[in-house]
Amino acid sequence: MLTIVLIRPGSTDYDVQERIQGSLDIPLNAQGVEEARQTAEQLRGQGLDVIYAPASQPSLETAEIIAEVLDIKRKKLDKLHNLDQGLWQGMLISDVKRKQPKVYKRWQEQPESVCPPEGEMLADADERVRAALVKLLKRRKEGTAGLVLPEPLLSLAQRFLAHCELGDLWKAPNGRGRFAAIEIDAEEFLAAGV
Repeated sequence: MLTIVLIRPGSTDYDVQERIQGSLDIPLNAQGVEEARQTAEQLRGQGLDVIYAPASQPSLETAEIIAEVLDIKRKKLDKLHNLDQGLWQGMLISDVKRKQPKVYKRWQEQPESVCPPEGEMLADADERVRAALVKLLKRRKEGTAGLVLPEPLLSLAQRFLAHCELGDLWKAPNGRGRFAAIEIDAEEFLAAGV
């Protein structure tokens, strides 16, 4: 049995300001560093033997802190980058809601149907998440692996692994530094034809 622990990165200034980060590299702020340390302490006893993170600054910094505190290996997932939110990147979520209320509502209810201006569709990010997770499941059949992912990648990974609903992605960034463990029989999961 394999346990994948999905971990939210610590906060950045963009999170505090409720700005859309997308694929921008924004470092953890002091609160985010503390959240990563607290998450690492909460993960003690979970049996993590490795932690993975995409090449985004908040995810890598969070993974580095956790790896250091728990004395485990950190591995970078180079091909897994966050959703490109195009011209929305850097905008306040409230500005999108005010300036584009119909698009905002559609992103809440049917995020797969929305493409930010000059950005990419959620399906593109979903494809990257699935490919990375399938590769991980083929490599690791047992143990406990941490996976630090920014939103919406974390929600996409959770939907794929736990077969749950995607939910409202505007609200998903709440709860920085939190984690969820999902137990998977990797061989059975892959045999099901994901």
